[in-house]
Amino acid sequence: MPPHDWLLTADERGNPDTSIPIWNTGNTVEPLIHGQSYFDRLVPEVEALEPGDHLFFTDWRGDPDERISEDGRTVAEVFAGAAKRGVIVKGLLWRSHLDRLAYSEEENRTLSDDIEAAGGEVLLDQRVRRGGSHHQKLVVLRHPGRPERDIAFAGGIDLCHSRRDDARHHGDPQAVRMAAAYGPNPPWHDVQLALRGPVVGTLDLSFRERWNDPSPLDQHGPVSTVTDMLRHEDMHADRLPPQPPDPPECGPHTVQVLRTYPAMRPAYRFARLGERSVARGYTKAIKRARRLIYLEDQYLWSKEVAHLFAEAMRENPELHLIAVVPRHPDVDGAFALPPNQVGRAQALDLCRQAAADRVHVFDLENHAGTPIYVHAKICVIDDVWCSTGSDNFNRRSWTHDSELSCALLDDTRDDREPLDPAGLGDGARRYPRALRLALMREHLDRADGDDADLLDPASAIETMTAAADRLRDWRDNGRKGPRPPGRLIPHEPEKLPWYQRLWALPAYRLIYDPDGRPWRERRAGTW
Repeated sequence: MPPHDWLLTADERGNPDTSIPIWNTGNTVEPLIHGQSYFDRLVPEVEALEPGDHLFFTDWRGDPDERISEDGRTVAEVFAGAAKRGVIVKGLLWRSHLDRLAYSEEENRTLSDDIEAAGGEVLLDQRVRRGGSHHQKLVVLRHPGRPERDIAFAGGIDLCHSRRDDARHHGDPQAVRMAAAYGPNPPWHDVQLALRGPVVGTLDLSFRERWNDPSPLDQHGPVSTVTDMLRHEDMHADRLPPQPPDPPECGPHTVQVLRTYPAMRPAYRFARLGERSVARGYTKAIKRARRLIYLEDQYLWSKEVAHLFAEAMRENPELHLIAVVPRHPDVDGAFALPPNQVGRAQALDLCRQAAADRVHVFDLENHAGTPIYVHAKICVIDDVWCSTGSDNFNRRSWTHDSELSCALLDDTRDDREPLDPAGLGDGARRYPRALRLALMREHLDRADGDDADLLDPASAIETMTAAADRLRDWRDNGRKGPRPPGRLIPHEPEKLPWYQRLWALPAYRLIYDPDGRPWRERRAGTW
């Protein structure tokens, strides 16, 4: 299976300004399902860093007091502790909108201050389009002279409140405020990757491109600039240490780092017209789908994305789509809620118009009946190609904000039937299939290895649908008798009245799901 059948070539990436390799072979990737699993791996890796080692990170939100270790140590304590030991700690946090708009400006500032007081350097980065954000979640740990110990973490999990949940889904005791349906400690489903091998060097270089970009960190007006000056914020990036050589090959996984950067003025030096390799990577892979697209996504609400799925299902009559999404948006309110609802309803309607009987959408609840907020960004296609990252299936993530995702192919064939679900000769591969099965087992309350009926796409769909219907019927009939196993419920989006759709749809398109493409691509309808 040549990688270019599924992964983007250099020309297809469409960004001649970047220096990152088109893909890396010889890696080992491990999915860390749940924030608890991620933090349990991250903390000892950070603690093992020695003087002169590197800790680089980017994040959408960083809460300095978020407890990420079993003994209660916080993000600030663990990262600042590394800086005090002589580790070179560098971070890029989105500068963020105001806290009174339910964002994280003060939290990000405080984490930056705590780490800088210990000798590190964390910049508040507002090099985004107006209304946009830096949404990448990345930690890179390098050991100059000991490259075999290098590791990176990339995916959907921020270093902040609400993320430290586990398989029981009781929620993080330190919670962000969300829609009332999720309760005081919202249950949270998410995934981060642990990556070893040459791809760590690529992720390091991706961080360095943004760190070294000469554009001013704050581009949104004099008020915020004066505020930063009065707070004595660091507005100039210090020089990074030389980049170590890439780690040696150590496994069977080929990884392609996909990114979104918008078209900006002033332009990013490493992406003068932006980069939309996330959108292009998904587009290429989805066009090759034949049996099953399995995805988990926070939003799934853009008609451009929905058209891509719909076209694939029209052209391939055996292709099914399974989507696991949140039951409710993360916000309440007469003005915030309808735009969130109308976008997803529009996207799902477009998919169902193409193949109503082949679109299977579920949401999740824990055993207490509280909805689980799905924040994961996962896609597995025909057990061959898969992706995990910070990007959602919407136009904002594919064009407007900064995002980072890792697409993966595995050299190792899976020897269980069906050997080649898509029938294209690629064969099912071990990592993508194992990821899909692990997620399905969790949602069905299955033990490890209890997945014989989930291997074949048709059987998996039947099993998940039956389990979801049983749990829904038990709930609707008053929760009488033993609770059926599983956490899946058929997703039933609320229908908005016409007068709400009248204003909610343009608000969704302009504010919640904006377009960051150059005008030429917008007019052509291309990424």
